[in-house]
Amino acid sequence: MFKQRVVFVHGAGSFGAAAWPRQHGMALSYDALFLRRHGYDPVAEPVESSFAEDTAIVLRSLADDGRGAAGGHIVAHAQGAIAAMMAAVERPDLVYSLTLVEPACLSLTAELPATAAHIRLMQPLFDVRRQLSDEDFQREFVRRVYATDLQEPVTAEEKRSARRLRLQSPSWEAPLHIVPGVPTLVLTGGWEPLYEEIAGYLRETGALHRVAAGGHRPHDSRDGDRAIRSFISEVSRTEPARAS
Repeated sequence: MFKQRVVFVHGAGSFGAAAWPRQHGMALSYDALFLRRHGYDPVAEPVESSFAEDTAIVLRSLADDGRGAAGGHIVAHAQGAIAAMMAAVERPDLVYSLTLVEPACLSLTAELPATAAHIRLMQPLFDVRRQLSDEDFQREFVRRVYATDLQEPVTAEEKRSARRLRLQSPSWEAPLHIVPGVPTLVLTGGWEPLYEEIAGYLRETGALHRVAAGGHRPHDSRDGDRAIRSFISEVSRTEPARAS
C-alpha cells in the first residue's frame, strides 16, 4: 500500500530518529524519514553548518526515489525549520504541508522586539565564536539562552555536540521568505516570547498556530504529538489530489 512521505528535520541537539521519539509510530501510517542535517554524523567530526546543504538534503528526501511519487509533508524543529521553509520556497510543488515546531526563523522577525533583543544578546557571542573553544562557546550560549550553567562535556558525543553548536550559523542570517500556498502549522511551547513572536508573524501570513506543553520540545508532549498527527491527516484529507 502506498504511504505518503513525512520528512522530519531536527534542530541543534539530537538528530535522526532520536530527535523525534514521540513520532516514531507515524512510520506505521506514513513513509517516515528522519533526516540528519549537514554536519550531523554519529562518528565523523562536525563541519560548518550550511543552509543550502540542509535544504538540498530535504529536497532529496522528497524526490521520487522509486516509491512512485515525489513530494511529502515536512515536520521541522528549531533550526531545522529554516531548511524546511527554504525547501518549500524552492519547490512548493513537492511540499504538501509544513509543520514548524518552535521554528528558529529569526530572519523573518529580526525587527520585532523579542527577536531583536535576542539578536543583540547573541550576536557578540557569534562574532567571537572562532576564537572560543567548543566548550567555552557552549557554556556561554546556554547561559545566554537558558540562564543556567551546563555541565562540561565529557563523552566523545558530548564534545562533538559542543562543536556542532559552535559551528552553526546564526539563524537570523538565513535567507528566508514566506511560503505562499503551503498549508502550515506552527507548534510552540508557550514558554519563550521569541518563539511566540515568530509564531504570531507566521500566523498573520496564514499559518495555523497551536501551543502545547513541553518547553522547547512541545512535540514530545501528548498534545503536541496529537497536533502534528491531526494536522497532517487533515491536509491529506482536504488535498487528496496532491497528497495521494
